[in-house]
Amino acid sequence: MRALLLALPLLLANAEDPTIPPTIKSMLDAAMESGSEADVAVIVKYAKNADPASADLVMRIASDWRNERQQTAQRKLREADFLDLVKGHAELGGYVSTGNTENIGLSAAIQLRREGIEWRHKLRFQADYQESLGVTTQDRYLAAYEPNWKFDDRAYLYGAAQYERDRFSGFNSRFSLSAGAGYSAIKSSAMKLDLELGPAFRQTDFIDQTAESNVAARGSLDFGWKVSRGISVTQTASAYLEQSNSTVATKSALLTKLIGPLSAQFSYSVQFESMPPIGRKTTDTTSRAALVVDF
Repeated sequence: MRALLLALPLLLANAEDPTIPPTIKSMLDAAMESGSEADVAVIVKYAKNADPASADLVMRIASDWRNERQQTAQRKLREADFLDLVKGHAELGGYVSTGNTENIGLSAAIQLRREGIEWRHKLRFQADYQESLGVTTQDRYLAAYEPNWKFDDRAYLYGAAQYERDRFSGFNSRFSLSAGAGYSAIKSSAMKLDLELGPAFRQTDFIDQTAESNVAARGSLDFGWKVSRGISVTQTASAYLEQSNSTVATKSALLTKLIGPLSAQFSYSVQFESMPPIGRKTTDTTSRAALVVDF
């Protein structure tokens, strides 16, 4: 009798903690091994209907798996060196442009991004250059840096500094500074959407030797969608709204994996200036086909 009383708690525990059916267990193990939280969530969802008795145990195992992954990721971020978390995206290709220039040329761009626990750093360089019969017909350069302080899982504060040179849009140089708030409206392994809004200051030196300094409002969005394992779609847009001249820039891109880190990218960009210098058009469009290397 005494032995039965000692074994009773174990018997009750086993009764409350049923065994997961082998089929569900194997699918759950495979989903966790793949590292896909979406796949694990699907298994947990359908396990409730397939075997309600073990649903709580399946959910507990999946929850422990997610917590362990998060803790491991946090630990790696804390222990990593600065350069260990830097990821890059380099483009080299050609384009066809319409608007102030109608020609074919070459384009190069590089983006660097470091994602830490509290801080995210983004650095971007772009150059478009065209020379025809010894005459420069396209001469555009851009450099931008944006630090983000993530004070919440989705919300963050940003700073942004940008330099542009585009004589064919009417200015020799333009400096922009901005600070404000950002929010990750969509945040998953397959899709993301970051929105930003804040005040800005811009100084522009035009090709006619005049200069302007204005306070503006800045807004931006950064959308990415992994349609499948080898195809991605991105959409970026930024707007500077000011009294004398507003600027809107957008870029839509389709990225297709080729082999390893190499991909093919097709993109379409629009640059709009509400009040360009006399003789300049308000809108430039650029279609690009480029080879992309992720590192």
